[in-house]
Amino acid sequence: DIGDIIRGKDLYLGHNQRKRKLEENLKQMFRNIQYNNARLKSLSPDMVREYWWALNGKKVWDALTCKAHDSDKYFREKDSKRVKCTVYKCKCINDDPPTYFDYVPQYLR
Repeated sequence: DIGDIIRGKDLYLGHNQRKRKLEENLKQMFRNIQYNNARLKSLSPDMVREYWWALNGKKVWDALTCKAHDSDKYFREKDSKRVKCTVYKCKCINDDPPTYFDYVPQYLR
């Protein structure tokens, strides 16, 4: 999932060379973000990635689902609290992306 990739937590088991290249590109991108933002200078690289995802995850989800049709569903109709969720353009009724699983280990999703 994109949040896992951005935060460096992906369990991608595919092509090792591509994975290394992607990770190096992401590390460089986040070094640039950290370098250009004085408030992030004291954070570890992992914390910068977490910060960026917390700030931009909804925008990423909106971009991924911008062409979704009204009836398109992500994968389930109710969330873990049994509340109707992904029923409108792959988003929860309140327009939030279903990212509350971001911190559930990937192998458990």
